[in-house]
Amino acid sequence: MTLNVLLALIPVILLIGLGAILRRRDFVKADFWPQAERLGYYVLLPCLFFDSLATADLGGLPVGALALSLVLSTVAVAGAVLCCRPLMRIDGPAFTSVFQGCVRFNNYVGVTLAGGLFGAQGVALAAVCNAAIVPTVNILCVLVFARFGSARLTAKGILKQMITNPLVLSSFAGIAFQALSFPVPPGVEPALRALGGASLPLGLLCVGAALNFGTAGCWAGPVASSSVFKFLVMPVVTLLVARAMGLEGPALTVALLFQVLPTASSAYILARQLGGDAPLMAGITAVQTVIAMAAIPLMVMALPV
Repeated sequence: MTLNVLLALIPVILLIGLGAILRRRDFVKADFWPQAERLGYYVLLPCLFFDSLATADLGGLPVGALALSLVLSTVAVAGAVLCCRPLMRIDGPAFTSVFQGCVRFNNYVGVTLAGGLFGAQGVALAAVCNAAIVPTVNILCVLVFARFGSARLTAKGILKQMITNPLVLSSFAGIAFQALSFPVPPGVEPALRALGGASLPLGLLCVGAALNFGTAGCWAGPVASSSVFKFLVMPVVTLLVARAMGLEGPALTVALLFQVLPTASSAYILARQLGGDAPLMAGITAVQTVIAMAAIPLMVMALPV
């Protein structure tokens, strides 16, 4: 377990570091990074979500119990984070970053670890996790950005964000293809897979490019808050809900694994697009990735699965 965690997280850390170096050395023009973020948000990440959800093999898995466990636990923790906001003493945009750090997860690390632990069954279980919590998390985050982001939205604006958000749309489209057994055309699926694969390294490079250690002293409180919810509260709540739903074996392990993953580079891209605190989000992403190298094996081994 520990070796698999390290092997999955080291490339993530290296790519974040490379992005920071490229930005500091002005290897590419400064206006490259906002365009890269836009490409990731509107094209690459939607391809990743749609392809992984539409093409997963879910035969023989406890799909309903696993999905419901993840959705209920995610919503419960999101509610707890909102209740704790007055105690955090941070502004609205910063709170959106803390919120994302509490509920978002790194798909790349999750699929890699699940596949390493349980092979093809683990990859299929990871697809169920994505199907359940990718749309849930994106809807919750859009609502939080609408309320607390710097670009405040009206009710009409919130609805527009919900029905036009590329991450939400691609997730539901992938679920629809999966539910209706629609095949992705043979010539199209490899292109979607390649575009989706490109979202992961590009997103992490953008996270690294956004890091500003000159403001690191302001990160301690928000990083600590998001990490406590991410690495302690979320897996404990998930365990309680999953046990009540009757989950056990690999399905329970993968559920816990996904709920203790560090936040993803998509959180930073969303912060840039919807008026959040993007530099803080980059800091939370980088710090959580490092913390996860110890937290994932410790949490999974400590909780009785």
